[in-house]
Amino acid sequence: MMMTTTAAEKVDGFSRKALHRASRQRRSQGSSQFHTHAQVELTPLPLLKETAAEEQHELFGKKLEQCCVIFDFFDSVSDVKGKEVKRAALNELLDHITSAHGVLSESIYPDIIRMVSSNIFRTLPPSENPEFDPEEDEPMLEASWPHLQIVYEFILRFLEHHEFQATIAKKYIDQKFVLQLLDLFDSEDPRERDFLKTILHRIYGKFLGLRAFIRKQINNIFLRFIYETEHFNGVAELLEILGSIINGFALPLKPEHKQFLVRVLIPLHISRGLSLFHAQLAYCVVQFLEKDPTLTEVVIRGLLKYWPKTCSQKEVMYLGEIEEILDVIEPSQFVKVQELLFKRISKCVGSPHFQVAERALYFWNNEYILSLVDENSNIVLPIMFGSLYRVSKEHWNQTIVGLVYNVMKTMMDMNGQLFGELTASYNSERQREKKKEQERDELWKRLEKLQVEGSHHNKETIQ
Repeated sequence: MMMTTTAAEKVDGFSRKALHRASRQRRSQGSSQFHTHAQVELTPLPLLKETAAEEQHELFGKKLEQCCVIFDFFDSVSDVKGKEVKRAALNELLDHITSAHGVLSESIYPDIIRMVSSNIFRTLPPSENPEFDPEEDEPMLEASWPHLQIVYEFILRFLEHHEFQATIAKKYIDQKFVLQLLDLFDSEDPRERDFLKTILHRIYGKFLGLRAFIRKQINNIFLRFIYETEHFNGVAELLEILGSIINGFALPLKPEHKQFLVRVLIPLHISRGLSLFHAQLAYCVVQFLEKDPTLTEVVIRGLLKYWPKTCSQKEVMYLGEIEEILDVIEPSQFVKVQELLFKRISKCVGSPHFQVAERALYFWNNEYILSLVDENSNIVLPIMFGSLYRVSKEHWNQTIVGLVYNVMKTMMDMNGQLFGELTASYNSERQREKKKEQERDELWKRLEKLQVEGSHHNKETIQ
């Protein structure tokens, strides 16, 4: 009876898995069938290159209209002919906008935006794996990519075309268009996000009236990500765009830009998925400091405030970012943060996790950081000495011990007199601690002896 039940459970389990796979497949393709049109029979139109020049403009418009038809890519065998007709038309449109002259008349702009909007703007499907880990799991790839890729290439060529006029396009590429574009950054398909990154960057560069709006909406996306959802696939791409934007900020920095650094970029460090976008985030932070060095103290204090307590991988990332900041720090700003900063670095050197300790010790291989430490050795060396000395005697990893000896030798070369004083002071302190330990042990022994004697005395009294 037990064997029958187990077999039934296996069959049932298999069925559930099969259903889950089928459901997953349907959902993963969902965005490609979000608004499929009623079945339309597409017939090939004449080729643009074989059409008289005076008729090409009208034909170009007809092909744009034809490419507004959306197909169901979930069913790979349906409308095969129509899909191929549309793909060929899209490729032809792409070639024409790349090579032809006089193609971007004012009347064609709304047709182009309509075609692009019909294809790319859609409701993204919910993630079929709520615990999706971009570092481990395969992303859901967009099923309609054979068409979608050409559409993205087309709008990019459109925006970069030498005949493109932002004054005309701004009637159609407006705030609503930008909002819909930003929503697509949550796509799990990295190919799509890469196109979106370039397209949004081009729009930011060409439409001055949309710049503040784009920055504000990216700000809102990040705030929702930090404090509400903790999930958005396009954080790295948006940060990459911001890196270029920050680089172009005029001086002095506006208060809104400084607020963005403090209220958005610094808190982004607390994200569980920091490893997915940390390189881009650190770049943005460093860009701010290169623009305005006076922001260094607030950035360092912010990083120390959010310093990870239990995640060694994040500690290593934080240390890497601190080194990037120290690479561009001005000596006058270093003086303001050296004490707080090296107290944290000292703790990291003493970390039992060897990668954290190793990353902190690598700071001493950086010539610029060494020059800063050398100028302020009377402050930095006393903070670091105790931790380094303990690690040299107690750490389990011999590679770390070797690195510590190298650092201590460097410190001795920097300021031999101070190093000698610190060594003598440390040894003296250790002797006092050992003496206290001995006195404590002797006290416990006396207490135990008194307890034993008291116990014997009680026994004799009872007898």
